[in-house]
Amino acid sequence: MSWTTRIDRDQCLGSGMCAALAPELYRLEGDHAEPVREGIGADERALDAADSCPASAITVRDGGQVIGPRP
Repeated sequence: MSWTTRIDRDQCLGSGMCAALAPELYRLEGDHAEPVREGIGADERALDAADSCPASAITVRDGGQVIGPRP
């Protein structure tokens, strides 16, 4: 199954942490980050970025289940 990743622009602080950790998956666009593409293969870097986001703005899903950020 493929994963999806989303960034809540209302929560995003634009720190760039996600883009630094996984530039193939996230980029800064103006004052906010955005996914390079929503659908991705299983990629631990997406979870690392979600875990490291200072605003908890990144959500990673596997199908309908939220798998990131991890508790």
